[in-house]
Amino acid sequence: MDRPDIPLNALRVFEVAMRQGSFTKAAIELRVTQAAVSHQIARLEDLLGAALFLRTSQGLVPTDEGRLLFPVLEHGFDAMARTLDRLNGRRDVEVLKVGVNTTFALGWLVPRLPAFRLAHPEIDLRISTNNNRVEILREGLDMAIRFGTGGWTGHDAIPLLDAPLSPLCAPDLAARLTGPADLAGMDLLRSYRSGEWPGWFASLGLPCPPLTGPVFDSSVALAELAAGGAGVALLPVAMFDAQIAEGRLVRPFGASVTAGRYFLAWPSDRPQGPAMTAFARWITAQATAPQDD
Repeated sequence: MDRPDIPLNALRVFEVAMRQGSFTKAAIELRVTQAAVSHQIARLEDLLGAALFLRTSQGLVPTDEGRLLFPVLEHGFDAMARTLDRLNGRRDVEVLKVGVNTTFALGWLVPRLPAFRLAHPEIDLRISTNNNRVEILREGLDMAIRFGTGGWTGHDAIPLLDAPLSPLCAPDLAARLTGPADLAGMDLLRSYRSGEWPGWFASLGLPCPPLTGPVFDSSVALAELAAGGAGVALLPVAMFDAQIAEGRLVRPFGASVTAGRYFLAWPSDRPQGPAMTAFARWITAQATAPQDD
């Protein structure tokens, strides 16, 4: 197949800019100036005769041409990186980058990672944590474990674990609670998912008291505040078994509400390589195994 002169440097700059969603962030990753990034993108657009980005007040918006080009380049650069790793002596190792909701990572995944590494020494699993707000492509990830409904546009997702939410608090505070209605006089710690407390009270047929105070984007932070006596947090109980076993957190009521579940997700247009397939099979088996295994 005849190939025209391929502007590899410009293509690489475009791939990073698409993934980062910003010329500034792309410049930081590539260790060049923002002007150099802009120049390479303009050069590539000129060669293609098509705009790849729209510059708006909200930032970069890829055009249809940009969206068409990006997955081809991403897969190509990833394939080149894997081949270079093999030529550099890492013949049997495939890197897999997975973003993980912090609560899930600490409460469930991390204790199981040694078993994965033992079963799959051919995979270099690299975990990065997040507060559930993750953009797989822009962050250079292969997959992500997220909490929600699974309906993420442009992504495939498989369910892993249900995560019913129930109130948790410090033992001293729990001793003052005789029933759910008593929560009306307590500080109710809030996450950024504003419907959780109203949904829990509604499941019991009770009105939700006014919710005030700061909003947190991490269940781990909420759990620490609750354990310290700052209030009552509505949390995925299964992710805090260790704190409950230690007596730092108490579940005063059995009532729970389901606001979502944990999913393994990846871009729909990304072919699953051996590492992605192996990880998906392993974590699905772990999630469906009996709890006492």
